[in-house]
Amino acid sequence: MSAPVLDKVPTPNPARLGPRDVLNLGAHGMRTRPMRAVLSALGIGIGIAAMVAVLAIPASGAKALQDQLAALGTNLLSAGPGKTMFGGDATLPDSAVPMAKRIAPVTAASAIGGTSASVRRTDKIDKDETSGLSVFAATPDLLGVIGGSVRDGQFLRDATRDYPVVVLGSVAAARLGIDHVDQADPPRVFIDGKWFTVGGILGPTPLAPEIERSALVGWDAAKRLLGFKGHPTNVYVRAKDAQVENVRSVLAHTMNPEAPNEVEVRRPSEALEAQKLTENTYSALFLGLGGVALLVGGVGVANTMVISVLERRREIGLRRALGATKRQVRGQFLAESVLLSGLGGVAGVLVGVLVTSGYALSQGWPAVLPVGALLGGVGVSALVGAVAGAYPAMRAARLPPTQALA
Repeated sequence: MSAPVLDKVPTPNPARLGPRDVLNLGAHGMRTRPMRAVLSALGIGIGIAAMVAVLAIPASGAKALQDQLAALGTNLLSAGPGKTMFGGDATLPDSAVPMAKRIAPVTAASAIGGTSASVRRTDKIDKDETSGLSVFAATPDLLGVIGGSVRDGQFLRDATRDYPVVVLGSVAAARLGIDHVDQADPPRVFIDGKWFTVGGILGPTPLAPEIERSALVGWDAAKRLLGFKGHPTNVYVRAKDAQVENVRSVLAHTMNPEAPNEVEVRRPSEALEAQKLTENTYSALFLGLGGVALLVGGVGVANTMVISVLERRREIGLRRALGATKRQVRGQFLAESVLLSGLGGVAGVLVGVLVTSGYALSQGWPAVLPVGALLGGVGVSALVGAVAGAYPAMRAARLPPTQALA
């Protein structure tokens, strides 16, 4: 007689956890130890904040530079004396400006001429104390060519070109302690043993930084009062936008046909762009430092999760005994690690935005916040959390229930 066949008892399927349940479990672990969660996320937040700021601040500076160049124009060329064949200092001919104006695409040209005079606030200051300032001869059309502006007072005029009137650059005025021009009682400065009346103060001239650190006197007044010889030391030329490079190629030959090799031609806007490139090089260095901070933060999260697994052995054993699978336990701890890092990433992005906005505001720049940097900051932090939590999560999943409850 054959034994009765017993029906197989079906193995119950473990309860399935949806994504929302996994996130709730991960968040529960953070809520039970809030201070540890904050400290662990701090390292991630610092790294993300540094990376966001390092990417956004140069972008804001680049936008400000583009706006500045758009307002000032990139069609300005400047030419100055170079070296002679024997290594001496060359001299531009007196006809350099009118010769430059003969070039068809040139729309305007002007010049400044260097003098040996020094400018001082009073005659009580030693004549060798120049404060790093120069005295140049200039013509009334200079300001329009270099794209400058008068902050206070008036620029040189034909009516005052032969009188002891001086216009100060923005830096020169600050160093001499002159912040405004009172028309009723204008300030005076001492130049080469003579008193000059300050007629105006200029605003910043980024395309001609030498003007900012100078005192400008009329061309004829400089000849009569300061021993100026009439040779220009810097010629500024505006050309049609489409013809700038063509004008640049012929400017030296036109200004000094006998010795074009003694003329140096520059494009000031390129110097500003080179300066911005240098700043971007330093930005790459700080970006690397932000990455190091992010790595340290990731190590901190991994360490926190390993300790969490060791402290929660009984919880893990109880969950396994109640039917939780290895996959569910692994998902719980991995979700906690990702949430922990994501919290730090969000906080870091907010701090980076505040730092960028504050710095841009202090510099007068438009605040540019690259969307890629903001989204990438959160995404990178979540990725760091996933990598940092992978080993602790697998370790928790491999823990036998009996050993965990022992």
